[in-house]
Amino acid sequence: MMHEILGVTDEPGVHRRWFHDDYFDLFAWQAGGGDLVQFQLCYGIDSSERALVWHKRSGFFLDGVEPAKSGKGDPLVARFDAASHTLPEDIRVAMTARLHEFAEQKIATAQEVALEVIQKDYPKDRKTARIFGCFFEP
Repeated sequence: MMHEILGVTDEPGVHRRWFHDDYFDLFAWQAGGGDLVQFQLCYGIDSSERALVWHKRSGFFLDGVEPAKSGKGDPLVARFDAASHTLPEDIRVAMTARLHEFAEQKIATAQEVALEVIQKDYPKDRKTARIFGCFFEP
């Protein structure tokens, strides 16, 4: 469960907040109306630490190497969902939406890369496409 660390200095025009547990450090920037405008979600332990950064204008940036997926959805999203119940509702809802958006972008990118590899490296016929589990037009 994540708990807020108090005493974080605000920046001009935004309220900064820090939430922490044994796996996550979440730094959130909120505009005057409470809208999330930026976050840094640091996660992992020791040498496996990574940071997912999101900004309202520039989108996502992942710092560090992402481990392989377990096959049961995105492990970051699942772990955050389990740890985020103590966050203020506005931050929890915004963070959950952004993390799901990030996970969907990763899936779409992986599918595009896989399709490019298959189309480039294998004959473009229906039989081969069926063997590799995808269908595309030759």
